[in-house]
Amino acid sequence: MGKLKKIETSLLDVYLLEPTVFEDHRGFFMESYNKRDFEELGLFFNFVQDNHSLSVYAGVLRGLHFQLEPKAQTKIVRCLKGVIYDVVVDLRKGSPTYKKWAGFILSEYNKRQILVPKGFAHGILTLTPNTEILYKVDEYYSPEHDRSIRWDDPEIGIDWPLKNPILSEKDRNAPFLKDIESEINFYYREDRK
Repeated sequence: MGKLKKIETSLLDVYLLEPTVFEDHRGFFMESYNKRDFEELGLFFNFVQDNHSLSVYAGVLRGLHFQLEPKAQTKIVRCLKGVIYDVVVDLRKGSPTYKKWAGFILSEYNKRQILVPKGFAHGILTLTPNTEILYKVDEYYSPEHDRSIRWDDPEIGIDWPLKNPILSEKDRNAPFLKDIESEINFYYREDRK
């Protein structure tokens, strides 16, 4: 029914995804995920789990999170309600965009999604209260492989739109990249396609 548009970003292999939205006086309809459309765009993933989160306050920052190999996760993130600033950081050693970051506005209004591949850290900052996020992952949660990097790590230098976010204990105490860099097992391969 609807076709998906894949938009390249400044980070290699990270894409904004724009669905076709059908709107009228009653509201709207869209396909938020269609495996066939993904595969036509060269995106082959086997998603195994959907995660849904609610942040009651504007200014909640969740991240920067990732899972190490062999339990790394590809994510498709979308904002069902409200507005978020979504940040992705390339952690693949040898990548031309290694340690670079990019930020995107995802909202209930633009209906955009972001594809965050394995090898990237991910974080979100809510810009409105009562924000809901839904994201698909292609690997189950693994506490042994779960890692975080400080949201304000100066080596990465993310320009967040808010300087004093609301953080979990885990995110407040996350290490700097330099302190866990040797443990990160993501590598960029040019022939990966």
